[in-house]
Amino acid sequence: MRIISGKHKGRNLQAPKKLPVRPTKDMAKESLFNILNNSYYFPDLKVLDLFAGTGNISYEFSSRGVNNVLAIDAHSGCIEFIDKTVSLLDMNIRTLKGDVFTFLQRNKEQFDIIFADPFYDMELSDFEKLPQLVFENELLLEGGVLIIEHSNRTSLADLPHYKNSRKYGGSVFSFFER
Repeated sequence: MRIISGKHKGRNLQAPKKLPVRPTKDMAKESLFNILNNSYYFPDLKVLDLFAGTGNISYEFSSRGVNNVLAIDAHSGCIEFIDKTVSLLDMNIRTLKGDVFTFLQRNKEQFDIIFADPFYDMELSDFEKLPQLVFENELLLEGGVLIIEHSNRTSLADLPHYKNSRKYGGSVFSFFER
């Protein structure tokens, strides 16, 4: 995986093969960040990265100047890899090993951007829980956005707070706002 822009632009990171991950492809990630770059001033953002996996999205935010990133994943190997990379690159990323749904139910901190990249084969009912919990618990700051990455075989367009989606190959980013 490669960091596309910012302080660590061009940096390649090699995650251990044993991790149960599917990092966001560079083309899709670059397109997503082009969209976000037109709407947000990165150094002022608070970002939550759910199902963080290798930390690919967290590194991109941090490299672009975000000083407040929280990455959550249930897999201890993923959290260990993120912590190791954060230390190596001196990034401002906090990690939390835990269940995303439990976190969303209990957390009171608010964020400008919440990015979720669950397994593409996750049950539709679980995909539906993500925006439900984010909006019920008021986890987005004013002007904030929830972005869910999913397969092009899954549609989230009928869910409350859905704004639009962008498709890149087999991946889709669905955007949700208050």
